[in-house]
Amino acid sequence: GLDDMGFETPTPIQEMAIPIILDGNDLIGCAQTGTGKTAAFLLPVLNKMVWDPIAATDTLIIVPTRELALQIYQALQGFCYHTNITSQVVYGGTDGISFEQEKKALLHGANVVIGTPGRLIAHMNMGNLKLENLRHLILDEADRMLDMGFVEDILKIIGKAPKKRQTLMFSATMPPKIRQFAAKLLHEPKEISIAVSKPAERV
Repeated sequence: GLDDMGFETPTPIQEMAIPIILDGNDLIGCAQTGTGKTAAFLLPVLNKMVWDPIAATDTLIIVPTRELALQIYQALQGFCYHTNITSQVVYGGTDGISFEQEKKALLHGANVVIGTPGRLIAHMNMGNLKLENLRHLILDEADRMLDMGFVEDILKIIGKAPKKRQTLMFSATMPPKIRQFAAKLLHEPKEISIAVSKPAERV
């Protein structure tokens, strides 16, 4: 379980989010990078996959940038080290060789796929990305994805996922457009909000 993964004291977002996710609820979390949110969503989802594995893509994590995709992928590699969980990161702007590698892993049914919307759409259109068995959908930095104009792509990708799934959305800010977006995608979500603890400003 989670104890074997070397986690001693959880951060506030982990303490709040992990039980909600383990209970199978949808979640909207207001949190910035640096709050420990990557572990907050990866650990409970991986925990479920270890207990109830499927030989297909179980979890899709959609992110705005290649940097964030790689960051989450690296964290995932660390957490999955002693498991049989397979994963693949996909992002645009790279050569044909990496596209072929992505394609192979996706067709093979990588359990966790992390990617940027444009690249995910490219694979979906080619029939490489198969989401019919998807159980977890995670959107990270959702506000940035909306600002970057990814709404249509995201809705298109999610349209191929089962209605019955767990959806987790994280955003640093909660403007009305994020709430409207969440209302389309999430089912009776629990909501948590975490402020980044920073040293008191000097007066």
